[in-house]
Amino acid sequence: MPDSPAVGRRERKKAATRQAIADAALELFLEHGFERVSVRDVAERADVSTTTLFAHFPGKEALVFDREEEVEAALTAAVRERPEGRSVIEALRAHALESWVRVVSDPRLDQLHALVDRTPALREYAERMWMRHAAALGVVIAEELGREEDDLECTALARFVLEIPTLVQGRHDPRAAVETVFDLLIDGWRARLDSEPAH
Repeated sequence: MPDSPAVGRRERKKAATRQAIADAALELFLEHGFERVSVRDVAERADVSTTTLFAHFPGKEALVFDREEEVEAALTAAVRERPEGRSVIEALRAHALESWVRVVSDPRLDQLHALVDRTPALREYAERMWMRHAAALGVVIAEELGREEDDLECTALARFVLEIPTLVQGRHDPRAAVETVFDLLIDGWRARLDSEPAH
């Protein structure tokens, strides 16, 4: 049975509130620095109560990484819900080209990375988040290939794929850079080296 219009409106309002809080937080953190901004400051900028803020975000660091659940869900869905006949790695390539190229082209990304780099609490949070995403993706890849959950090849592939946004950031042509990295993953480093003429 489809959701009622009231449920749809409620979900849209919830999503809009969450986005407003995340936008307010990023603005304040970029203006003043992460440590100098309180959760109360963010709530006031977003015109919500601190209770509402914590209903959407578990802590201050999560305000910077407001899409982490969405990112992980999209990653695993790209593998699980890939079209018939498409390999796992080609499904991840398609996802990267569709989603990540747009993200790494966002002009605010350099500012966000600089904020994270100079803030120890955010660096630690980002590392833990990256490991969670890598672990989740590795498990899904293993499931789809009928391997053990901790299969080394699946774990390695997940980690390599999750490095791609960092590798292509700042490149003149992010799309071409994504294609280059996936070609390398698919063809194999050794195969590429073997095909190169000797100098």
